[in-house]
Amino acid sequence: MTVTLGKGIFLVAAPSLRDPNFRQTVVLLCEHGTQGALGVVVNRPTAIHIAEALPQIPVLEGQRHMLFAGGPVQPNHVLILLRTGQELDNTHHVFDGVYMGGDMAALEKMLTLPGGSAAFRAYVGYAGWAPGQLENEMKTGSWITLPADPAVVFDKEPLRIWADIMKSLGSFYEAYAEMPADPSLN
Repeated sequence: MTVTLGKGIFLVAAPSLRDPNFRQTVVLLCEHGTQGALGVVVNRPTAIHIAEALPQIPVLEGQRHMLFAGGPVQPNHVLILLRTGQELDNTHHVFDGVYMGGDMAALEKMLTLPGGSAAFRAYVGYAGWAPGQLENEMKTGSWITLPADPAVVFDKEPLRIWADIMKSLGSFYEAYAEMPADPSLN
């Protein structure tokens, strides 16, 4: 199944994609238009706790959330994906109750909302494409497009996302699911 490029889709790295920035990644496309595209890699957690990276936000103290490596562009910049029932200030809708922002006040507000059904992920850096660049990568077969799923972004074991998607794509891709990230180790 091929899904048209647009915000709210997954870009799944084809098994043949060798770029180490994107090998075996799943990117949530958050923006796509005439100015280019922006997304975050949803399956590369780092070993850094969010409270370590953002000590200026007291409500994060004691949180066990890890930072994710969102991509190679602006690796010192933090972007937040929020899954919440309501849009918060300084965020914009990506898809299905998922919002993106870089405003730490929005994260603080979300963490203090009653109900506890909200979730978030914090990403350092992002994936960015100049106008036409992603379309060219699509023509070369670098990416497989699928509808994004909030449960994959917020609930699935991040290190299994790419492999599980490969398995779900059928027998042609199933063999790649257990392929090592470094093909020379095969």
